[in-house]
Amino acid sequence: MELKLEVVVLPVSDVDRAKAFYEALGFRLDADFSTERGLRVVQVTPPGSAASIIFGEHLTDAAPGSVRGLHVVVPDIAAARAELAERGADISEVWHDEDGVFHWAGTAHRIPGAHPEHDSYASFASFADPDGNEWVLQQIVERLPGR
Repeated sequence: MELKLEVVVLPVSDVDRAKAFYEALGFRLDADFSTERGLRVVQVTPPGSAASIIFGEHLTDAAPGSVRGLHVVVPDIAAARAELAERGADISEVWHDEDGVFHWAGTAHRIPGAHPEHDSYASFASFADPDGNEWVLQQIVERLPGR
């Protein structure tokens, strides 16, 4: 069986504000459809990603800004962080987790700077969209076997 993640639904309070935010970050606009009954679907895709996000009107009953831990992988976290900041994201400095395995929820156990020993899977930066949906950049230079 093959299962590929295609779409993640984000709860937002202002569709046009979210659309402008993600487009400014360089996400590709794939769709913006509305129906006569008020359903609106906006789909955007992060640069280089096979999976997209959608947001709009009447797509979810989740609270705006309630999504946490959307991870996107980057080969160079410093360069990706700089570009996102230049495009308007209020992005954290690069950090790594004290335990060195993954990272805790929120900001617990964060240590400033990239992980000193590992290039892949251990260095992060984070930002939120205007509603507070949380994104985490994770640097992966070389994938583990089988990945």
